[in-house]
Amino acid sequence: MEEKKPFQLVAGNAALDFVNTLDNRYAPGGSIELLDSYKDVLRFASQAGLIRAAGAEQLTLELAASEAGRLLHEARELREAMAGIFYSVLEGRPALVTDMSLLGTAAGAALARRRLVWVDGGVEWAWCELEAATPLWMLAEAATRLLNSEEMALLRACDSPTCRWLFVDTSKNHSRRWCDMKVCGNRIKARRFYRRERAGQKWQN
Repeated sequence: MEEKKPFQLVAGNAALDFVNTLDNRYAPGGSIELLDSYKDVLRFASQAGLIRAAGAEQLTLELAASEAGRLLHEARELREAMAGIFYSVLEGRPALVTDMSLLGTAAGAALARRRLVWVDGGVEWAWCELEAATPLWMLAEAATRLLNSEEMALLRACDSPTCRWLFVDTSKNHSRRWCDMKVCGNRIKARRFYRRERAGQKWQN
């Protein structure tokens, strides 16, 4: 079986990169699902640094097919709730109550599975144990943390109308326009160049 390509983590935040796992979200021809199985979710979590690769592999081996299917459904639901909220913020409109409720429930589950531990003279939250759904709780926690941070003022969407991938704009002048200049940026520039060339040819004719 051909090994899957790594996820493109260009958002500067795991929650936004997770939303971006539905590629070409606004394309007229349909979006591209990058999470085909819960194994993909675990692979994403490992690549994003949420869990270790060894932990992801162990969870993959332990998951029953029925549980993996249920968790994949929950992962996609959580992702779309997060997407709904973040795009609502960008567009200046209220998020759906159902999206807020779903994210809140997942974030609450995250808190319920953490405990306070003493580290170097202070306390911090730590996960009780790694469970199959832990990556989802981590992502919900990352999303709520971002939503309540100053970084929300830097939330952007790719200028490509079919892409619209989300990212935190940490560029020097906060003028970043593309999720990845090598992909969407070059593609849009090529289209504009083609249109100008066509328009020039028509004018000459």
